[in-house]
Amino acid sequence: MRFLVTGITGFVGPHLANLLVEEGHEVYGFLRASNGREDDIRDIVPDRNFQRLKFLYGDLQDYDSVLRAFDVAQFDGVFHLAAQSHPPTSFNDPRGTFLTNAAGTVNLAEAIRARQPSCRMMFCSTSEVYGAPPEKGGPIHEGFAIQPISPYGVSKAAGDLYIRERAASCKLGFFVTRAFSHTGPRRGRRFSIASDAYQIVRILKGFQDPVIRVGTLSSRRVVMDVRDCCRAYYLLMKHAHPGEAFNIGGDTLFSIGELLDQMLEMAGLKARVELKVDPNLVRPVDIPVQICDSRKCRELTGWKPTIPIRQTLEDLLEYFSRKIV
Repeated sequence: MRFLVTGITGFVGPHLANLLVEEGHEVYGFLRASNGREDDIRDIVPDRNFQRLKFLYGDLQDYDSVLRAFDVAQFDGVFHLAAQSHPPTSFNDPRGTFLTNAAGTVNLAEAIRARQPSCRMMFCSTSEVYGAPPEKGGPIHEGFAIQPISPYGVSKAAGDLYIRERAASCKLGFFVTRAFSHTGPRRGRRFSIASDAYQIVRILKGFQDPVIRVGTLSSRRVVMDVRDCCRAYYLLMKHAHPGEAFNIGGDTLFSIGELLDQMLEMAGLKARVELKVDPNLVRPVDIPVQICDSRKCRELTGWKPTIPIRQTLEDLLEYFSRKIV
């Protein structure tokens, strides 16, 4: 089968590209410009896989350039991962976040409807669309109210609702995934967990004093490995019903502080560093706890996370160790 991946040069995209290529599929990546960013994903994608990728160029905010992508090849499915995905940034740039995440999604959906209406599409939404429901309400399932509390969550909720409306109104093979917290190699250092791993490696290499700038360590999340998340996306592309939304999440609840402690122990830095709260790393509005109910995805596809969190954290530290020289 032939798939198009938007956001292929981001965090999840290279991992998904590896999976799709290794499953024997033809993979195209959609990115803004041929400026060398293709080669940036080689830190995740080995040469044997990279040589099998093809790239198309355009801007999701430019409808004509999106249309042109669907004149190049006939696709069986599109994994729409491209986004401004950093919630704190969305508070500083709400307009840019909305244009990228909501308007860009409209352009992609309409290009598919105009050119290849039989093509399936997965819209990568987020657990942030649920906002901060009280923990006493139990694990968050797909029937929870959509009530985001950040501009990022609002932008994703708009795309989420639009994609499901298009599936229902136009009989298109579109569906939505709402992934909960995930991390692993290539996670940007602006994000929690990855920020801590990045600083730990810099301390180990002598580039930073033994002080780690942190955000809200008490926030609790069910954290899964990015590679497990990609496997769920792939299985849902094969099995998801149009117009449906699917939660994807890990099994074990951790505080961000607990994960930092694990990495400090792995690095031999436990009790040897100072933790200092940086206001720039604290969200204006935080989500204290997120517990995912992903039974819908699991019962449909047989998916469950298989990579232990310790391996994820070890791989994250190893990734930054290779990058920071």
